Amino acid sequence: MGVIQRLFSWGRPKAEAAPMGVDPIVLETLRGGGWLFGEGEVNVAHALRNPSVYRCVTLISSTIGMLPLHLIEAETKEKAKDHPLFLLLHREPNGWQTAYEFRSLMQMRVLTKGNAYARVVWSAVDLRSKGGRRTPLRLIPLDPDRVTPKLTDAWEMVYEYRPPSGGVQIIAAGEMLHLRGFSLDGVSGISVLRQARDAIRLALDADLALRRLFQRGSFVGATLEAPSELSQEAYERLTASWNENYAGADNAGGTPLLEGGTKLNVHGASAKDAQSNELRGRQVEEIARVFGVPRPLLMVDETSWGSGIEALGRFFVQFALNPWFEAWQQAIERTLLDAGDKGRYVARFNPGALLRGSLKDQADYFAKALGAGGHQPWMHVDEVRDTSDLPEREAPSHPMMGHNGGPALANDEE
Repeated sequence: MGVIQRLFSWGRPKAEAAPMGVDPIVLETLRGGGWLFGEGEVNVAHALRNPSVYRCVTLISSTIGMLPLHLIEAETKEKAKDHPLFLLLHREPNGWQTAYEFRSLMQMRVLTKGNAYARVVWSAVDLRSKGGRRTPLRLIPLDPDRVTPKLTDAWEMVYEYRPPSGGVQIIAAGEMLHLRGFSLDGVSGISVLRQARDAIRLALDADLALRRLFQRGSFVGATLEAPSELSQEAYERLTASWNENYAGADNAGGTPLLEGGTKLNVHGASAKDAQSNELRGRQVEEIARVFGVPRPLLMVDETSWGSGIEALGRFFVQFALNPWFEAWQQAIERTLLDAGDKGRYVARFNPGALLRGSLKDQADYFAKALGAGGHQPWMHVDEVRDTSDLPEREAPSHPMMGHNGGPALANDEE
């Protein structure tokens, strides 16, 4: 089989090595990018090599993992710390992951694969509780590539899981926490990477072209002009000398030493170079648009930093994170709350840390919330302290509040 046939042969197994001297990434790009993107799906590991994709995915995933996720009593709005699910969501979902690691992994998978799954390990039914209550004990994340969601003829969801050891397990909907991205059929979510595959491929191709330029290209920015046609021997000698001394990033800036009347015509940056830089910047914008992340959060547009960072933070929370907050909260309430607990408890993220302004802005807000400047108070001092992650004050009960100018309370110490 010839080199051209081997380059474009789709029948060759993926594990087969590339022809000698052919870069495997270039080979797969010529063959349609099968290694990077496959049939309708994106190879996550290779897509994450693009800095913009990596930043978008890790920014959203790490933020979801970082923010507090609490189980709240619907009626009192108090944290349901006595409920077993509270610790599962907030600290320890299983025996080998923290809550941050679990949620970051699940969010990364739903972004890149369109779906994230976790097997729910339930406790035995507690016959002593009203209605025979049971609680989730562990959340075991499963590889989305090994899970197939299906809607039965009875309009019930089931999941086919293919463990690495072989075989197929059928898992009921009540035993699977399914975090689903935007969906066309209501059953499976759509991978963001898959939908943005063309933009990501173009960004990777641009990075590859630039890498090849730095690795093998000439950095002199000129052309050679010979006074007459070169002999084969002279041509080969000139080519070898040029590649050895002036090609590649290590030789950038070198001054060519020419022979035989050969002239060096130096050129400035071409329109093609400008278009290449513009294209790479454009792909950053395209990828940021797909994930809903403001461009400055990808470390570009430096002029937007400073006073505008608070507005960017609100934009990020409202338009990039809030939909995922709701997806998590409703998936948890749908699957992890037993029938007797549904309606009594709700799951809630607390994005307050992302929305806080400067210390000066916070001080002004809290002062008004406590009644300063003639405002009607709407917060209690202990609520303010809780917002700032400070403990409750001991007696006297609320000396910092001053009772809003009113008389001392009966239980206050003199």
